[in-house]
Amino acid sequence: MEHKWFNMDVDEIERQLDTQVQSGLTSDEANKRLETDGRNELPEKKRESNLKKFLGQFNDVLIYVLLAAAVITAILGHFIDTTVIVLVTIINAFIGFFQENQAEKALNGIKALLSSTANVRRNGERQEVDGVELAVGDIVILSAGDKVPADLRLVEVHNLRVEESALTGESTAVDKQITVLEPDTVLNDRINMAFSGTSVAAGSGVGIVTAIGAKTELGKINEAITEVEDLQTPLLRQIGGFGRTIALFVVGVAVLMFLFGYFVRSFPAGELLLSVITLAVAAIPEGLPAVLSIILAIGVRRMAKRHAIIRSLPSVETLGSVSVICSDKTGTLTKNEMTVTNVETTAAFYEVTGTGYAPTGEIQLKDKKRTENADQILQHFLTCVQVCNDANLRQDETNRWTIDGDPTDGCFLTLGRKSDMELPSYTIISKIPFDSDYKYMAVLAEINEERYIFVKGAPDRVFEMVAKHSQSDFDRSYWEERMSLRARVGERVIGAAYKKVYSKTEKLGHHDLDNGLHFLGIAGIIDPPRTEAMQAVETCLKAGIQVKMITGDHADTAKAIGKQLGIGDGQTALTGRDLDKMTDEELEHAAETTHVFARTSPENKLRLVKALQKIGHICAMTGDGVNDAAALKRADIGVAMGIKGTEVTKDAAKIVLADDNFQTIVHAVEEGRRVYDNIKKTILFILPTNGAGGILIIASIFLGMTMPLTPVQILWVNMVVSVTVSLGLAFEKVEEGAMNRPPRDPKARLLSPYYAFRIAFVSILIGIGTLWMNTFLQNQGYHNGPHQTIILQMFVMAQLFHLFNCRSELGFAFNKDFFTNRMAFLVAAILVVLQLAITYLPFMNTIFQTTPLTLTEWGIPILMGLAVFVIVEIEKRITKSVVGRRTR
Repeated sequence: MEHKWFNMDVDEIERQLDTQVQSGLTSDEANKRLETDGRNELPEKKRESNLKKFLGQFNDVLIYVLLAAAVITAILGHFIDTTVIVLVTIINAFIGFFQENQAEKALNGIKALLSSTANVRRNGERQEVDGVELAVGDIVILSAGDKVPADLRLVEVHNLRVEESALTGESTAVDKQITVLEPDTVLNDRINMAFSGTSVAAGSGVGIVTAIGAKTELGKINEAITEVEDLQTPLLRQIGGFGRTIALFVVGVAVLMFLFGYFVRSFPAGELLLSVITLAVAAIPEGLPAVLSIILAIGVRRMAKRHAIIRSLPSVETLGSVSVICSDKTGTLTKNEMTVTNVETTAAFYEVTGTGYAPTGEIQLKDKKRTENADQILQHFLTCVQVCNDANLRQDETNRWTIDGDPTDGCFLTLGRKSDMELPSYTIISKIPFDSDYKYMAVLAEINEERYIFVKGAPDRVFEMVAKHSQSDFDRSYWEERMSLRARVGERVIGAAYKKVYSKTEKLGHHDLDNGLHFLGIAGIIDPPRTEAMQAVETCLKAGIQVKMITGDHADTAKAIGKQLGIGDGQTALTGRDLDKMTDEELEHAAETTHVFARTSPENKLRLVKALQKIGHICAMTGDGVNDAAALKRADIGVAMGIKGTEVTKDAAKIVLADDNFQTIVHAVEEGRRVYDNIKKTILFILPTNGAGGILIIASIFLGMTMPLTPVQILWVNMVVSVTVSLGLAFEKVEEGAMNRPPRDPKARLLSPYYAFRIAFVSILIGIGTLWMNTFLQNQGYHNGPHQTIILQMFVMAQLFHLFNCRSELGFAFNKDFFTNRMAFLVAAILVVLQLAITYLPFMNTIFQTTPLTLTEWGIPILMGLAVFVIVEIEKRITKSVVGRRTR
């Protein structure tokens, strides 16, 4: 049974854990607990050896058939054939190994979040111990800047604020308290707990260790990551099924052909077995896995130029079928940099331009009713929020502006730098630090030999203090209405006030704020949406892709930010508590119909992704915090932020955005659609080679003819066409209107009825044409060497010309884009060079049993290629006209 420590008082926790807050555990007791519970570290994941990964590349039914063919050819003594077949399978395995060998680093990334040391009370004394030596029941002392070393139930807090965005998605530091909470309090609202891997932004505190290692909230996320299975992409699922179908078909046909040839045609068993192996080699597209890997790798390179780092090759293609993007808010759709967007003083209203911590922007007057002293009051306001401030604004080594301390304090430092006013220098005399109990910060400061008290905090508390001033003309109802207005649009509101005091004042207490405060105004603060994210959301919606915001932030803030981004209606949102109460069926309905989810836990995010997948969506999940990692790994496409994302998130994701730009996801989707279209064109191009080869061998057996090509020659044709000419199609431009069509159905067949017809049509065209020419050449008295070489070149030339047919599915080959793909012409030239090499180089003549051809003999292959090109173009024109009539 899991204990709800946040729902227990301190005395009960001490009894449950047999510890004392004032003295802590004894060293002996801590050691005993370490032996029982283990060390405060996460378990290592057993890694698969490189050898096992490499051997796994052979786990494919098509490869099994090829390896069986290699064994049989070796038994028959055809060792050159055996060697070539084995080399082809090994080359394919190396390509797959190097492309897919992405090391799983998620556990190491989480380990980096754990604290290395901790300050504890043991044996009644304060001492420092290694973080891994913490035991349940230890009393941990926290100070500003510390990393929380384990899950703690807080028992003492002094202005303690903890930065939890990496774990919960909370955009601001959380004020901690020690009060007992309700038993159904969600993770994000457990303000009496401090969690392993988070950091102390301000203040200090004391807590009892309630969980270590794998049992912490961080450890649960780690466990969720290891338990989440990597889903196979739609393309790989289709290719896998496609390969199994081909293998079963080829083996079945081969067996039938052997039986027919042996019993009907009376072929010798050895010769027939070699012919059947030739059939298997001809019909199996052994070059397809290699060329698909290369096409995907080209997509990876193109995406890298557009700031998207692809960690898993098939992810490029999967992007093309994404139908929903689930995005974290903080740091993904927003900048994760609190920004003052407006200031309303008692004299005027101002809008503030610029977003983030970079001090670029202006404070612009937007109120025509300003009073004469407006500039002076604005200066007082800016001085107040600078003095009541514990943050530090700086540029890091990459010249990016960042803050040390509380994000709310940090954004006021940026606000001050945006002003063209000269703010006075000051000396702090005394201070009341911010505390969530009284919700304000007050500072006694000296400016130009005069002393002032400045107050910054929650508007309702500032209103209350100002209203006590007997001579104040403060209109509280007006300012409460203005505060509510700002809150309704998702802004956090901060109020400011000040008063002048005697120059001899040395101490500051809460009672000093009871009278005489002058109200200065309020400021509205948001974590601003990224401008490019708004554009990206709009583009996604046009492309038929739903966008859902799943955040740890508050519902009102999430709804307001969502509305600005175009996600949801600004009125509807479900919280993590709502989701926890839902059955799986109810959750599936909610996942489909709701677009904004707030106060969500890591488990909520994971459930939402699973629900969307169950109802048929191809799901992408973006995020930057540890709390997103499990959902990122489960999603069909996990997208991590590269700049602000944690290492855990990056290593759990399949794509990392190097620029943290949501717009890059749109580019990635467009690239995914281009890659998938080009893969289909490539398959449309490659398979007729295999089909024609199979038809040629089957017809030869049926007709009792000598095999026109040997297994090694067939293998050459399959591989050389795959890894040269077919690559030209990988560089075709994105189809016009690709981002205006809905996502493709992942259940749709890889080959449409028309593609199946085209493959069969071209296979028959090349196969029967070659068979006829084979008979013609035999009748003309050609012997084996020149005869087989001409047939070999016919096969290759037919495919070379067919390449240009495939660049457009139904359009005319010679269109306006004919010369835009220079790579198509380059690979065609490479193929010609290779074919000249196999024809005229002596060592290749020996391996492939070819002979040099005369110039006249080259005319036959070239005419064959031209004939295929012209006939297919005619077929395309007829098909296009038929399709056009049907759609009218």
